[in-house]
Amino acid sequence: MQTNNEHKSLKVVHLISGLGHGGAESVLFRLAANAKKDHHIVLSMQDGGVFTEKFATAGVELHCLNMPAGKMGLRDFWRLRNKLKQLAPDVVQCWMYHADIIGGLAARLAGIKAVLWGVRNSGDNLARSSRSSYYLARYFGWTSRLIPKLIVVCAELAAQRHQAWGYKASKIRVIPNGYDLSRWQLVDAATKQQTRETLGLAVDGPVIGLVARWNPLKDHANLIQAFAAVIKERSSATLVLIGEGLSKDNAELMALLQQTGLVVGEQVVLLGRRDDVPELMPALDLHVLSSLAEGFPNVVAESMACEVPNVVTDVGDAAFIVGSYGWVVPRQNAQALGQAMNEALAFLETPAAADFKQACRQRVVDNFSLEKMIERYEETWREALRK
Repeated sequence: MQTNNEHKSLKVVHLISGLGHGGAESVLFRLAANAKKDHHIVLSMQDGGVFTEKFATAGVELHCLNMPAGKMGLRDFWRLRNKLKQLAPDVVQCWMYHADIIGGLAARLAGIKAVLWGVRNSGDNLARSSRSSYYLARYFGWTSRLIPKLIVVCAELAAQRHQAWGYKASKIRVIPNGYDLSRWQLVDAATKQQTRETLGLAVDGPVIGLVARWNPLKDHANLIQAFAAVIKERSSATLVLIGEGLSKDNAELMALLQQTGLVVGEQVVLLGRRDDVPELMPALDLHVLSSLAEGFPNVVAESMACEVPNVVTDVGDAAFIVGSYGWVVPRQNAQALGQAMNEALAFLETPAAADFKQACRQRVVDNFSLEKMIERYEETWREALRK
């Protein structure tokens, strides 16, 4: 039975602990900036970070409570509750564990019934990346029976893991990330060559890349060891590392490169954090995800949309994203990763490569478009209102 909520514009508050450089924050931005059916308000428990200007440019209302990170007191909690009551949304969509449990409780105390949690992590190796997030997810999952109407999870593996931790299975809805495919697409050969020249890359040799911030879970060491083996067979290959912390200032990274005999400026190019990744991605021949753990790795779908094939470790939903159009290896196995990279590069020199690259993009178009993600969220918010 349909209600008036099926067609009316809803006021949706997106509640998040903070707005840093992360995949969840990027998905939130794409959703709030492009979902025009409803009125979206973003409420950050901390500050707006790098997204302050982006939300302003997109015309999305942003409120920041500027709470100290990791030090929320009872007064802060009550201020959050009062802010939610003042905004009086139809729906509160929480993003990540702290907002889910702490913010979700504040929303319910503010009298808001349609509260949804947002799980953005597979839960795999979570204790290593954030102990507080691990404790919230692992030991407070039972509150999913009380606080949210529904739980939005970004990946199938994440859904399974969190069910095992006590998250109520009947409330879980899997919504894969969606992408603005006008931003991620193939470029012509001349543009690809020009980008490589601008970055100081060899025009003729294969270029392998990874876009990921420096973090233990991204396991750059695995990729560096694998690439050291690849370079023995393909001396003209170049490894490009893009992301926060990927620079000569990173002593741990430089030590890894030195141990494997790789030289920055020759076999390896460090670009650090970049805001022009959609322009850089098509310059790659192959993208490699070497992670220890993931939820729904955005960069795999983004690179595939640019017709750049992937070699991925079998973490999160990486294998699901590539489907039949990529290479999947066990995590923490540099030998297997290197072999797959060599196999992929050899295949990409064959006549079948052109159709394969096109199929990579088509898989993203068919399954992970921004429009599909928006539609799924809008349906889920209205389902929550009916409960």
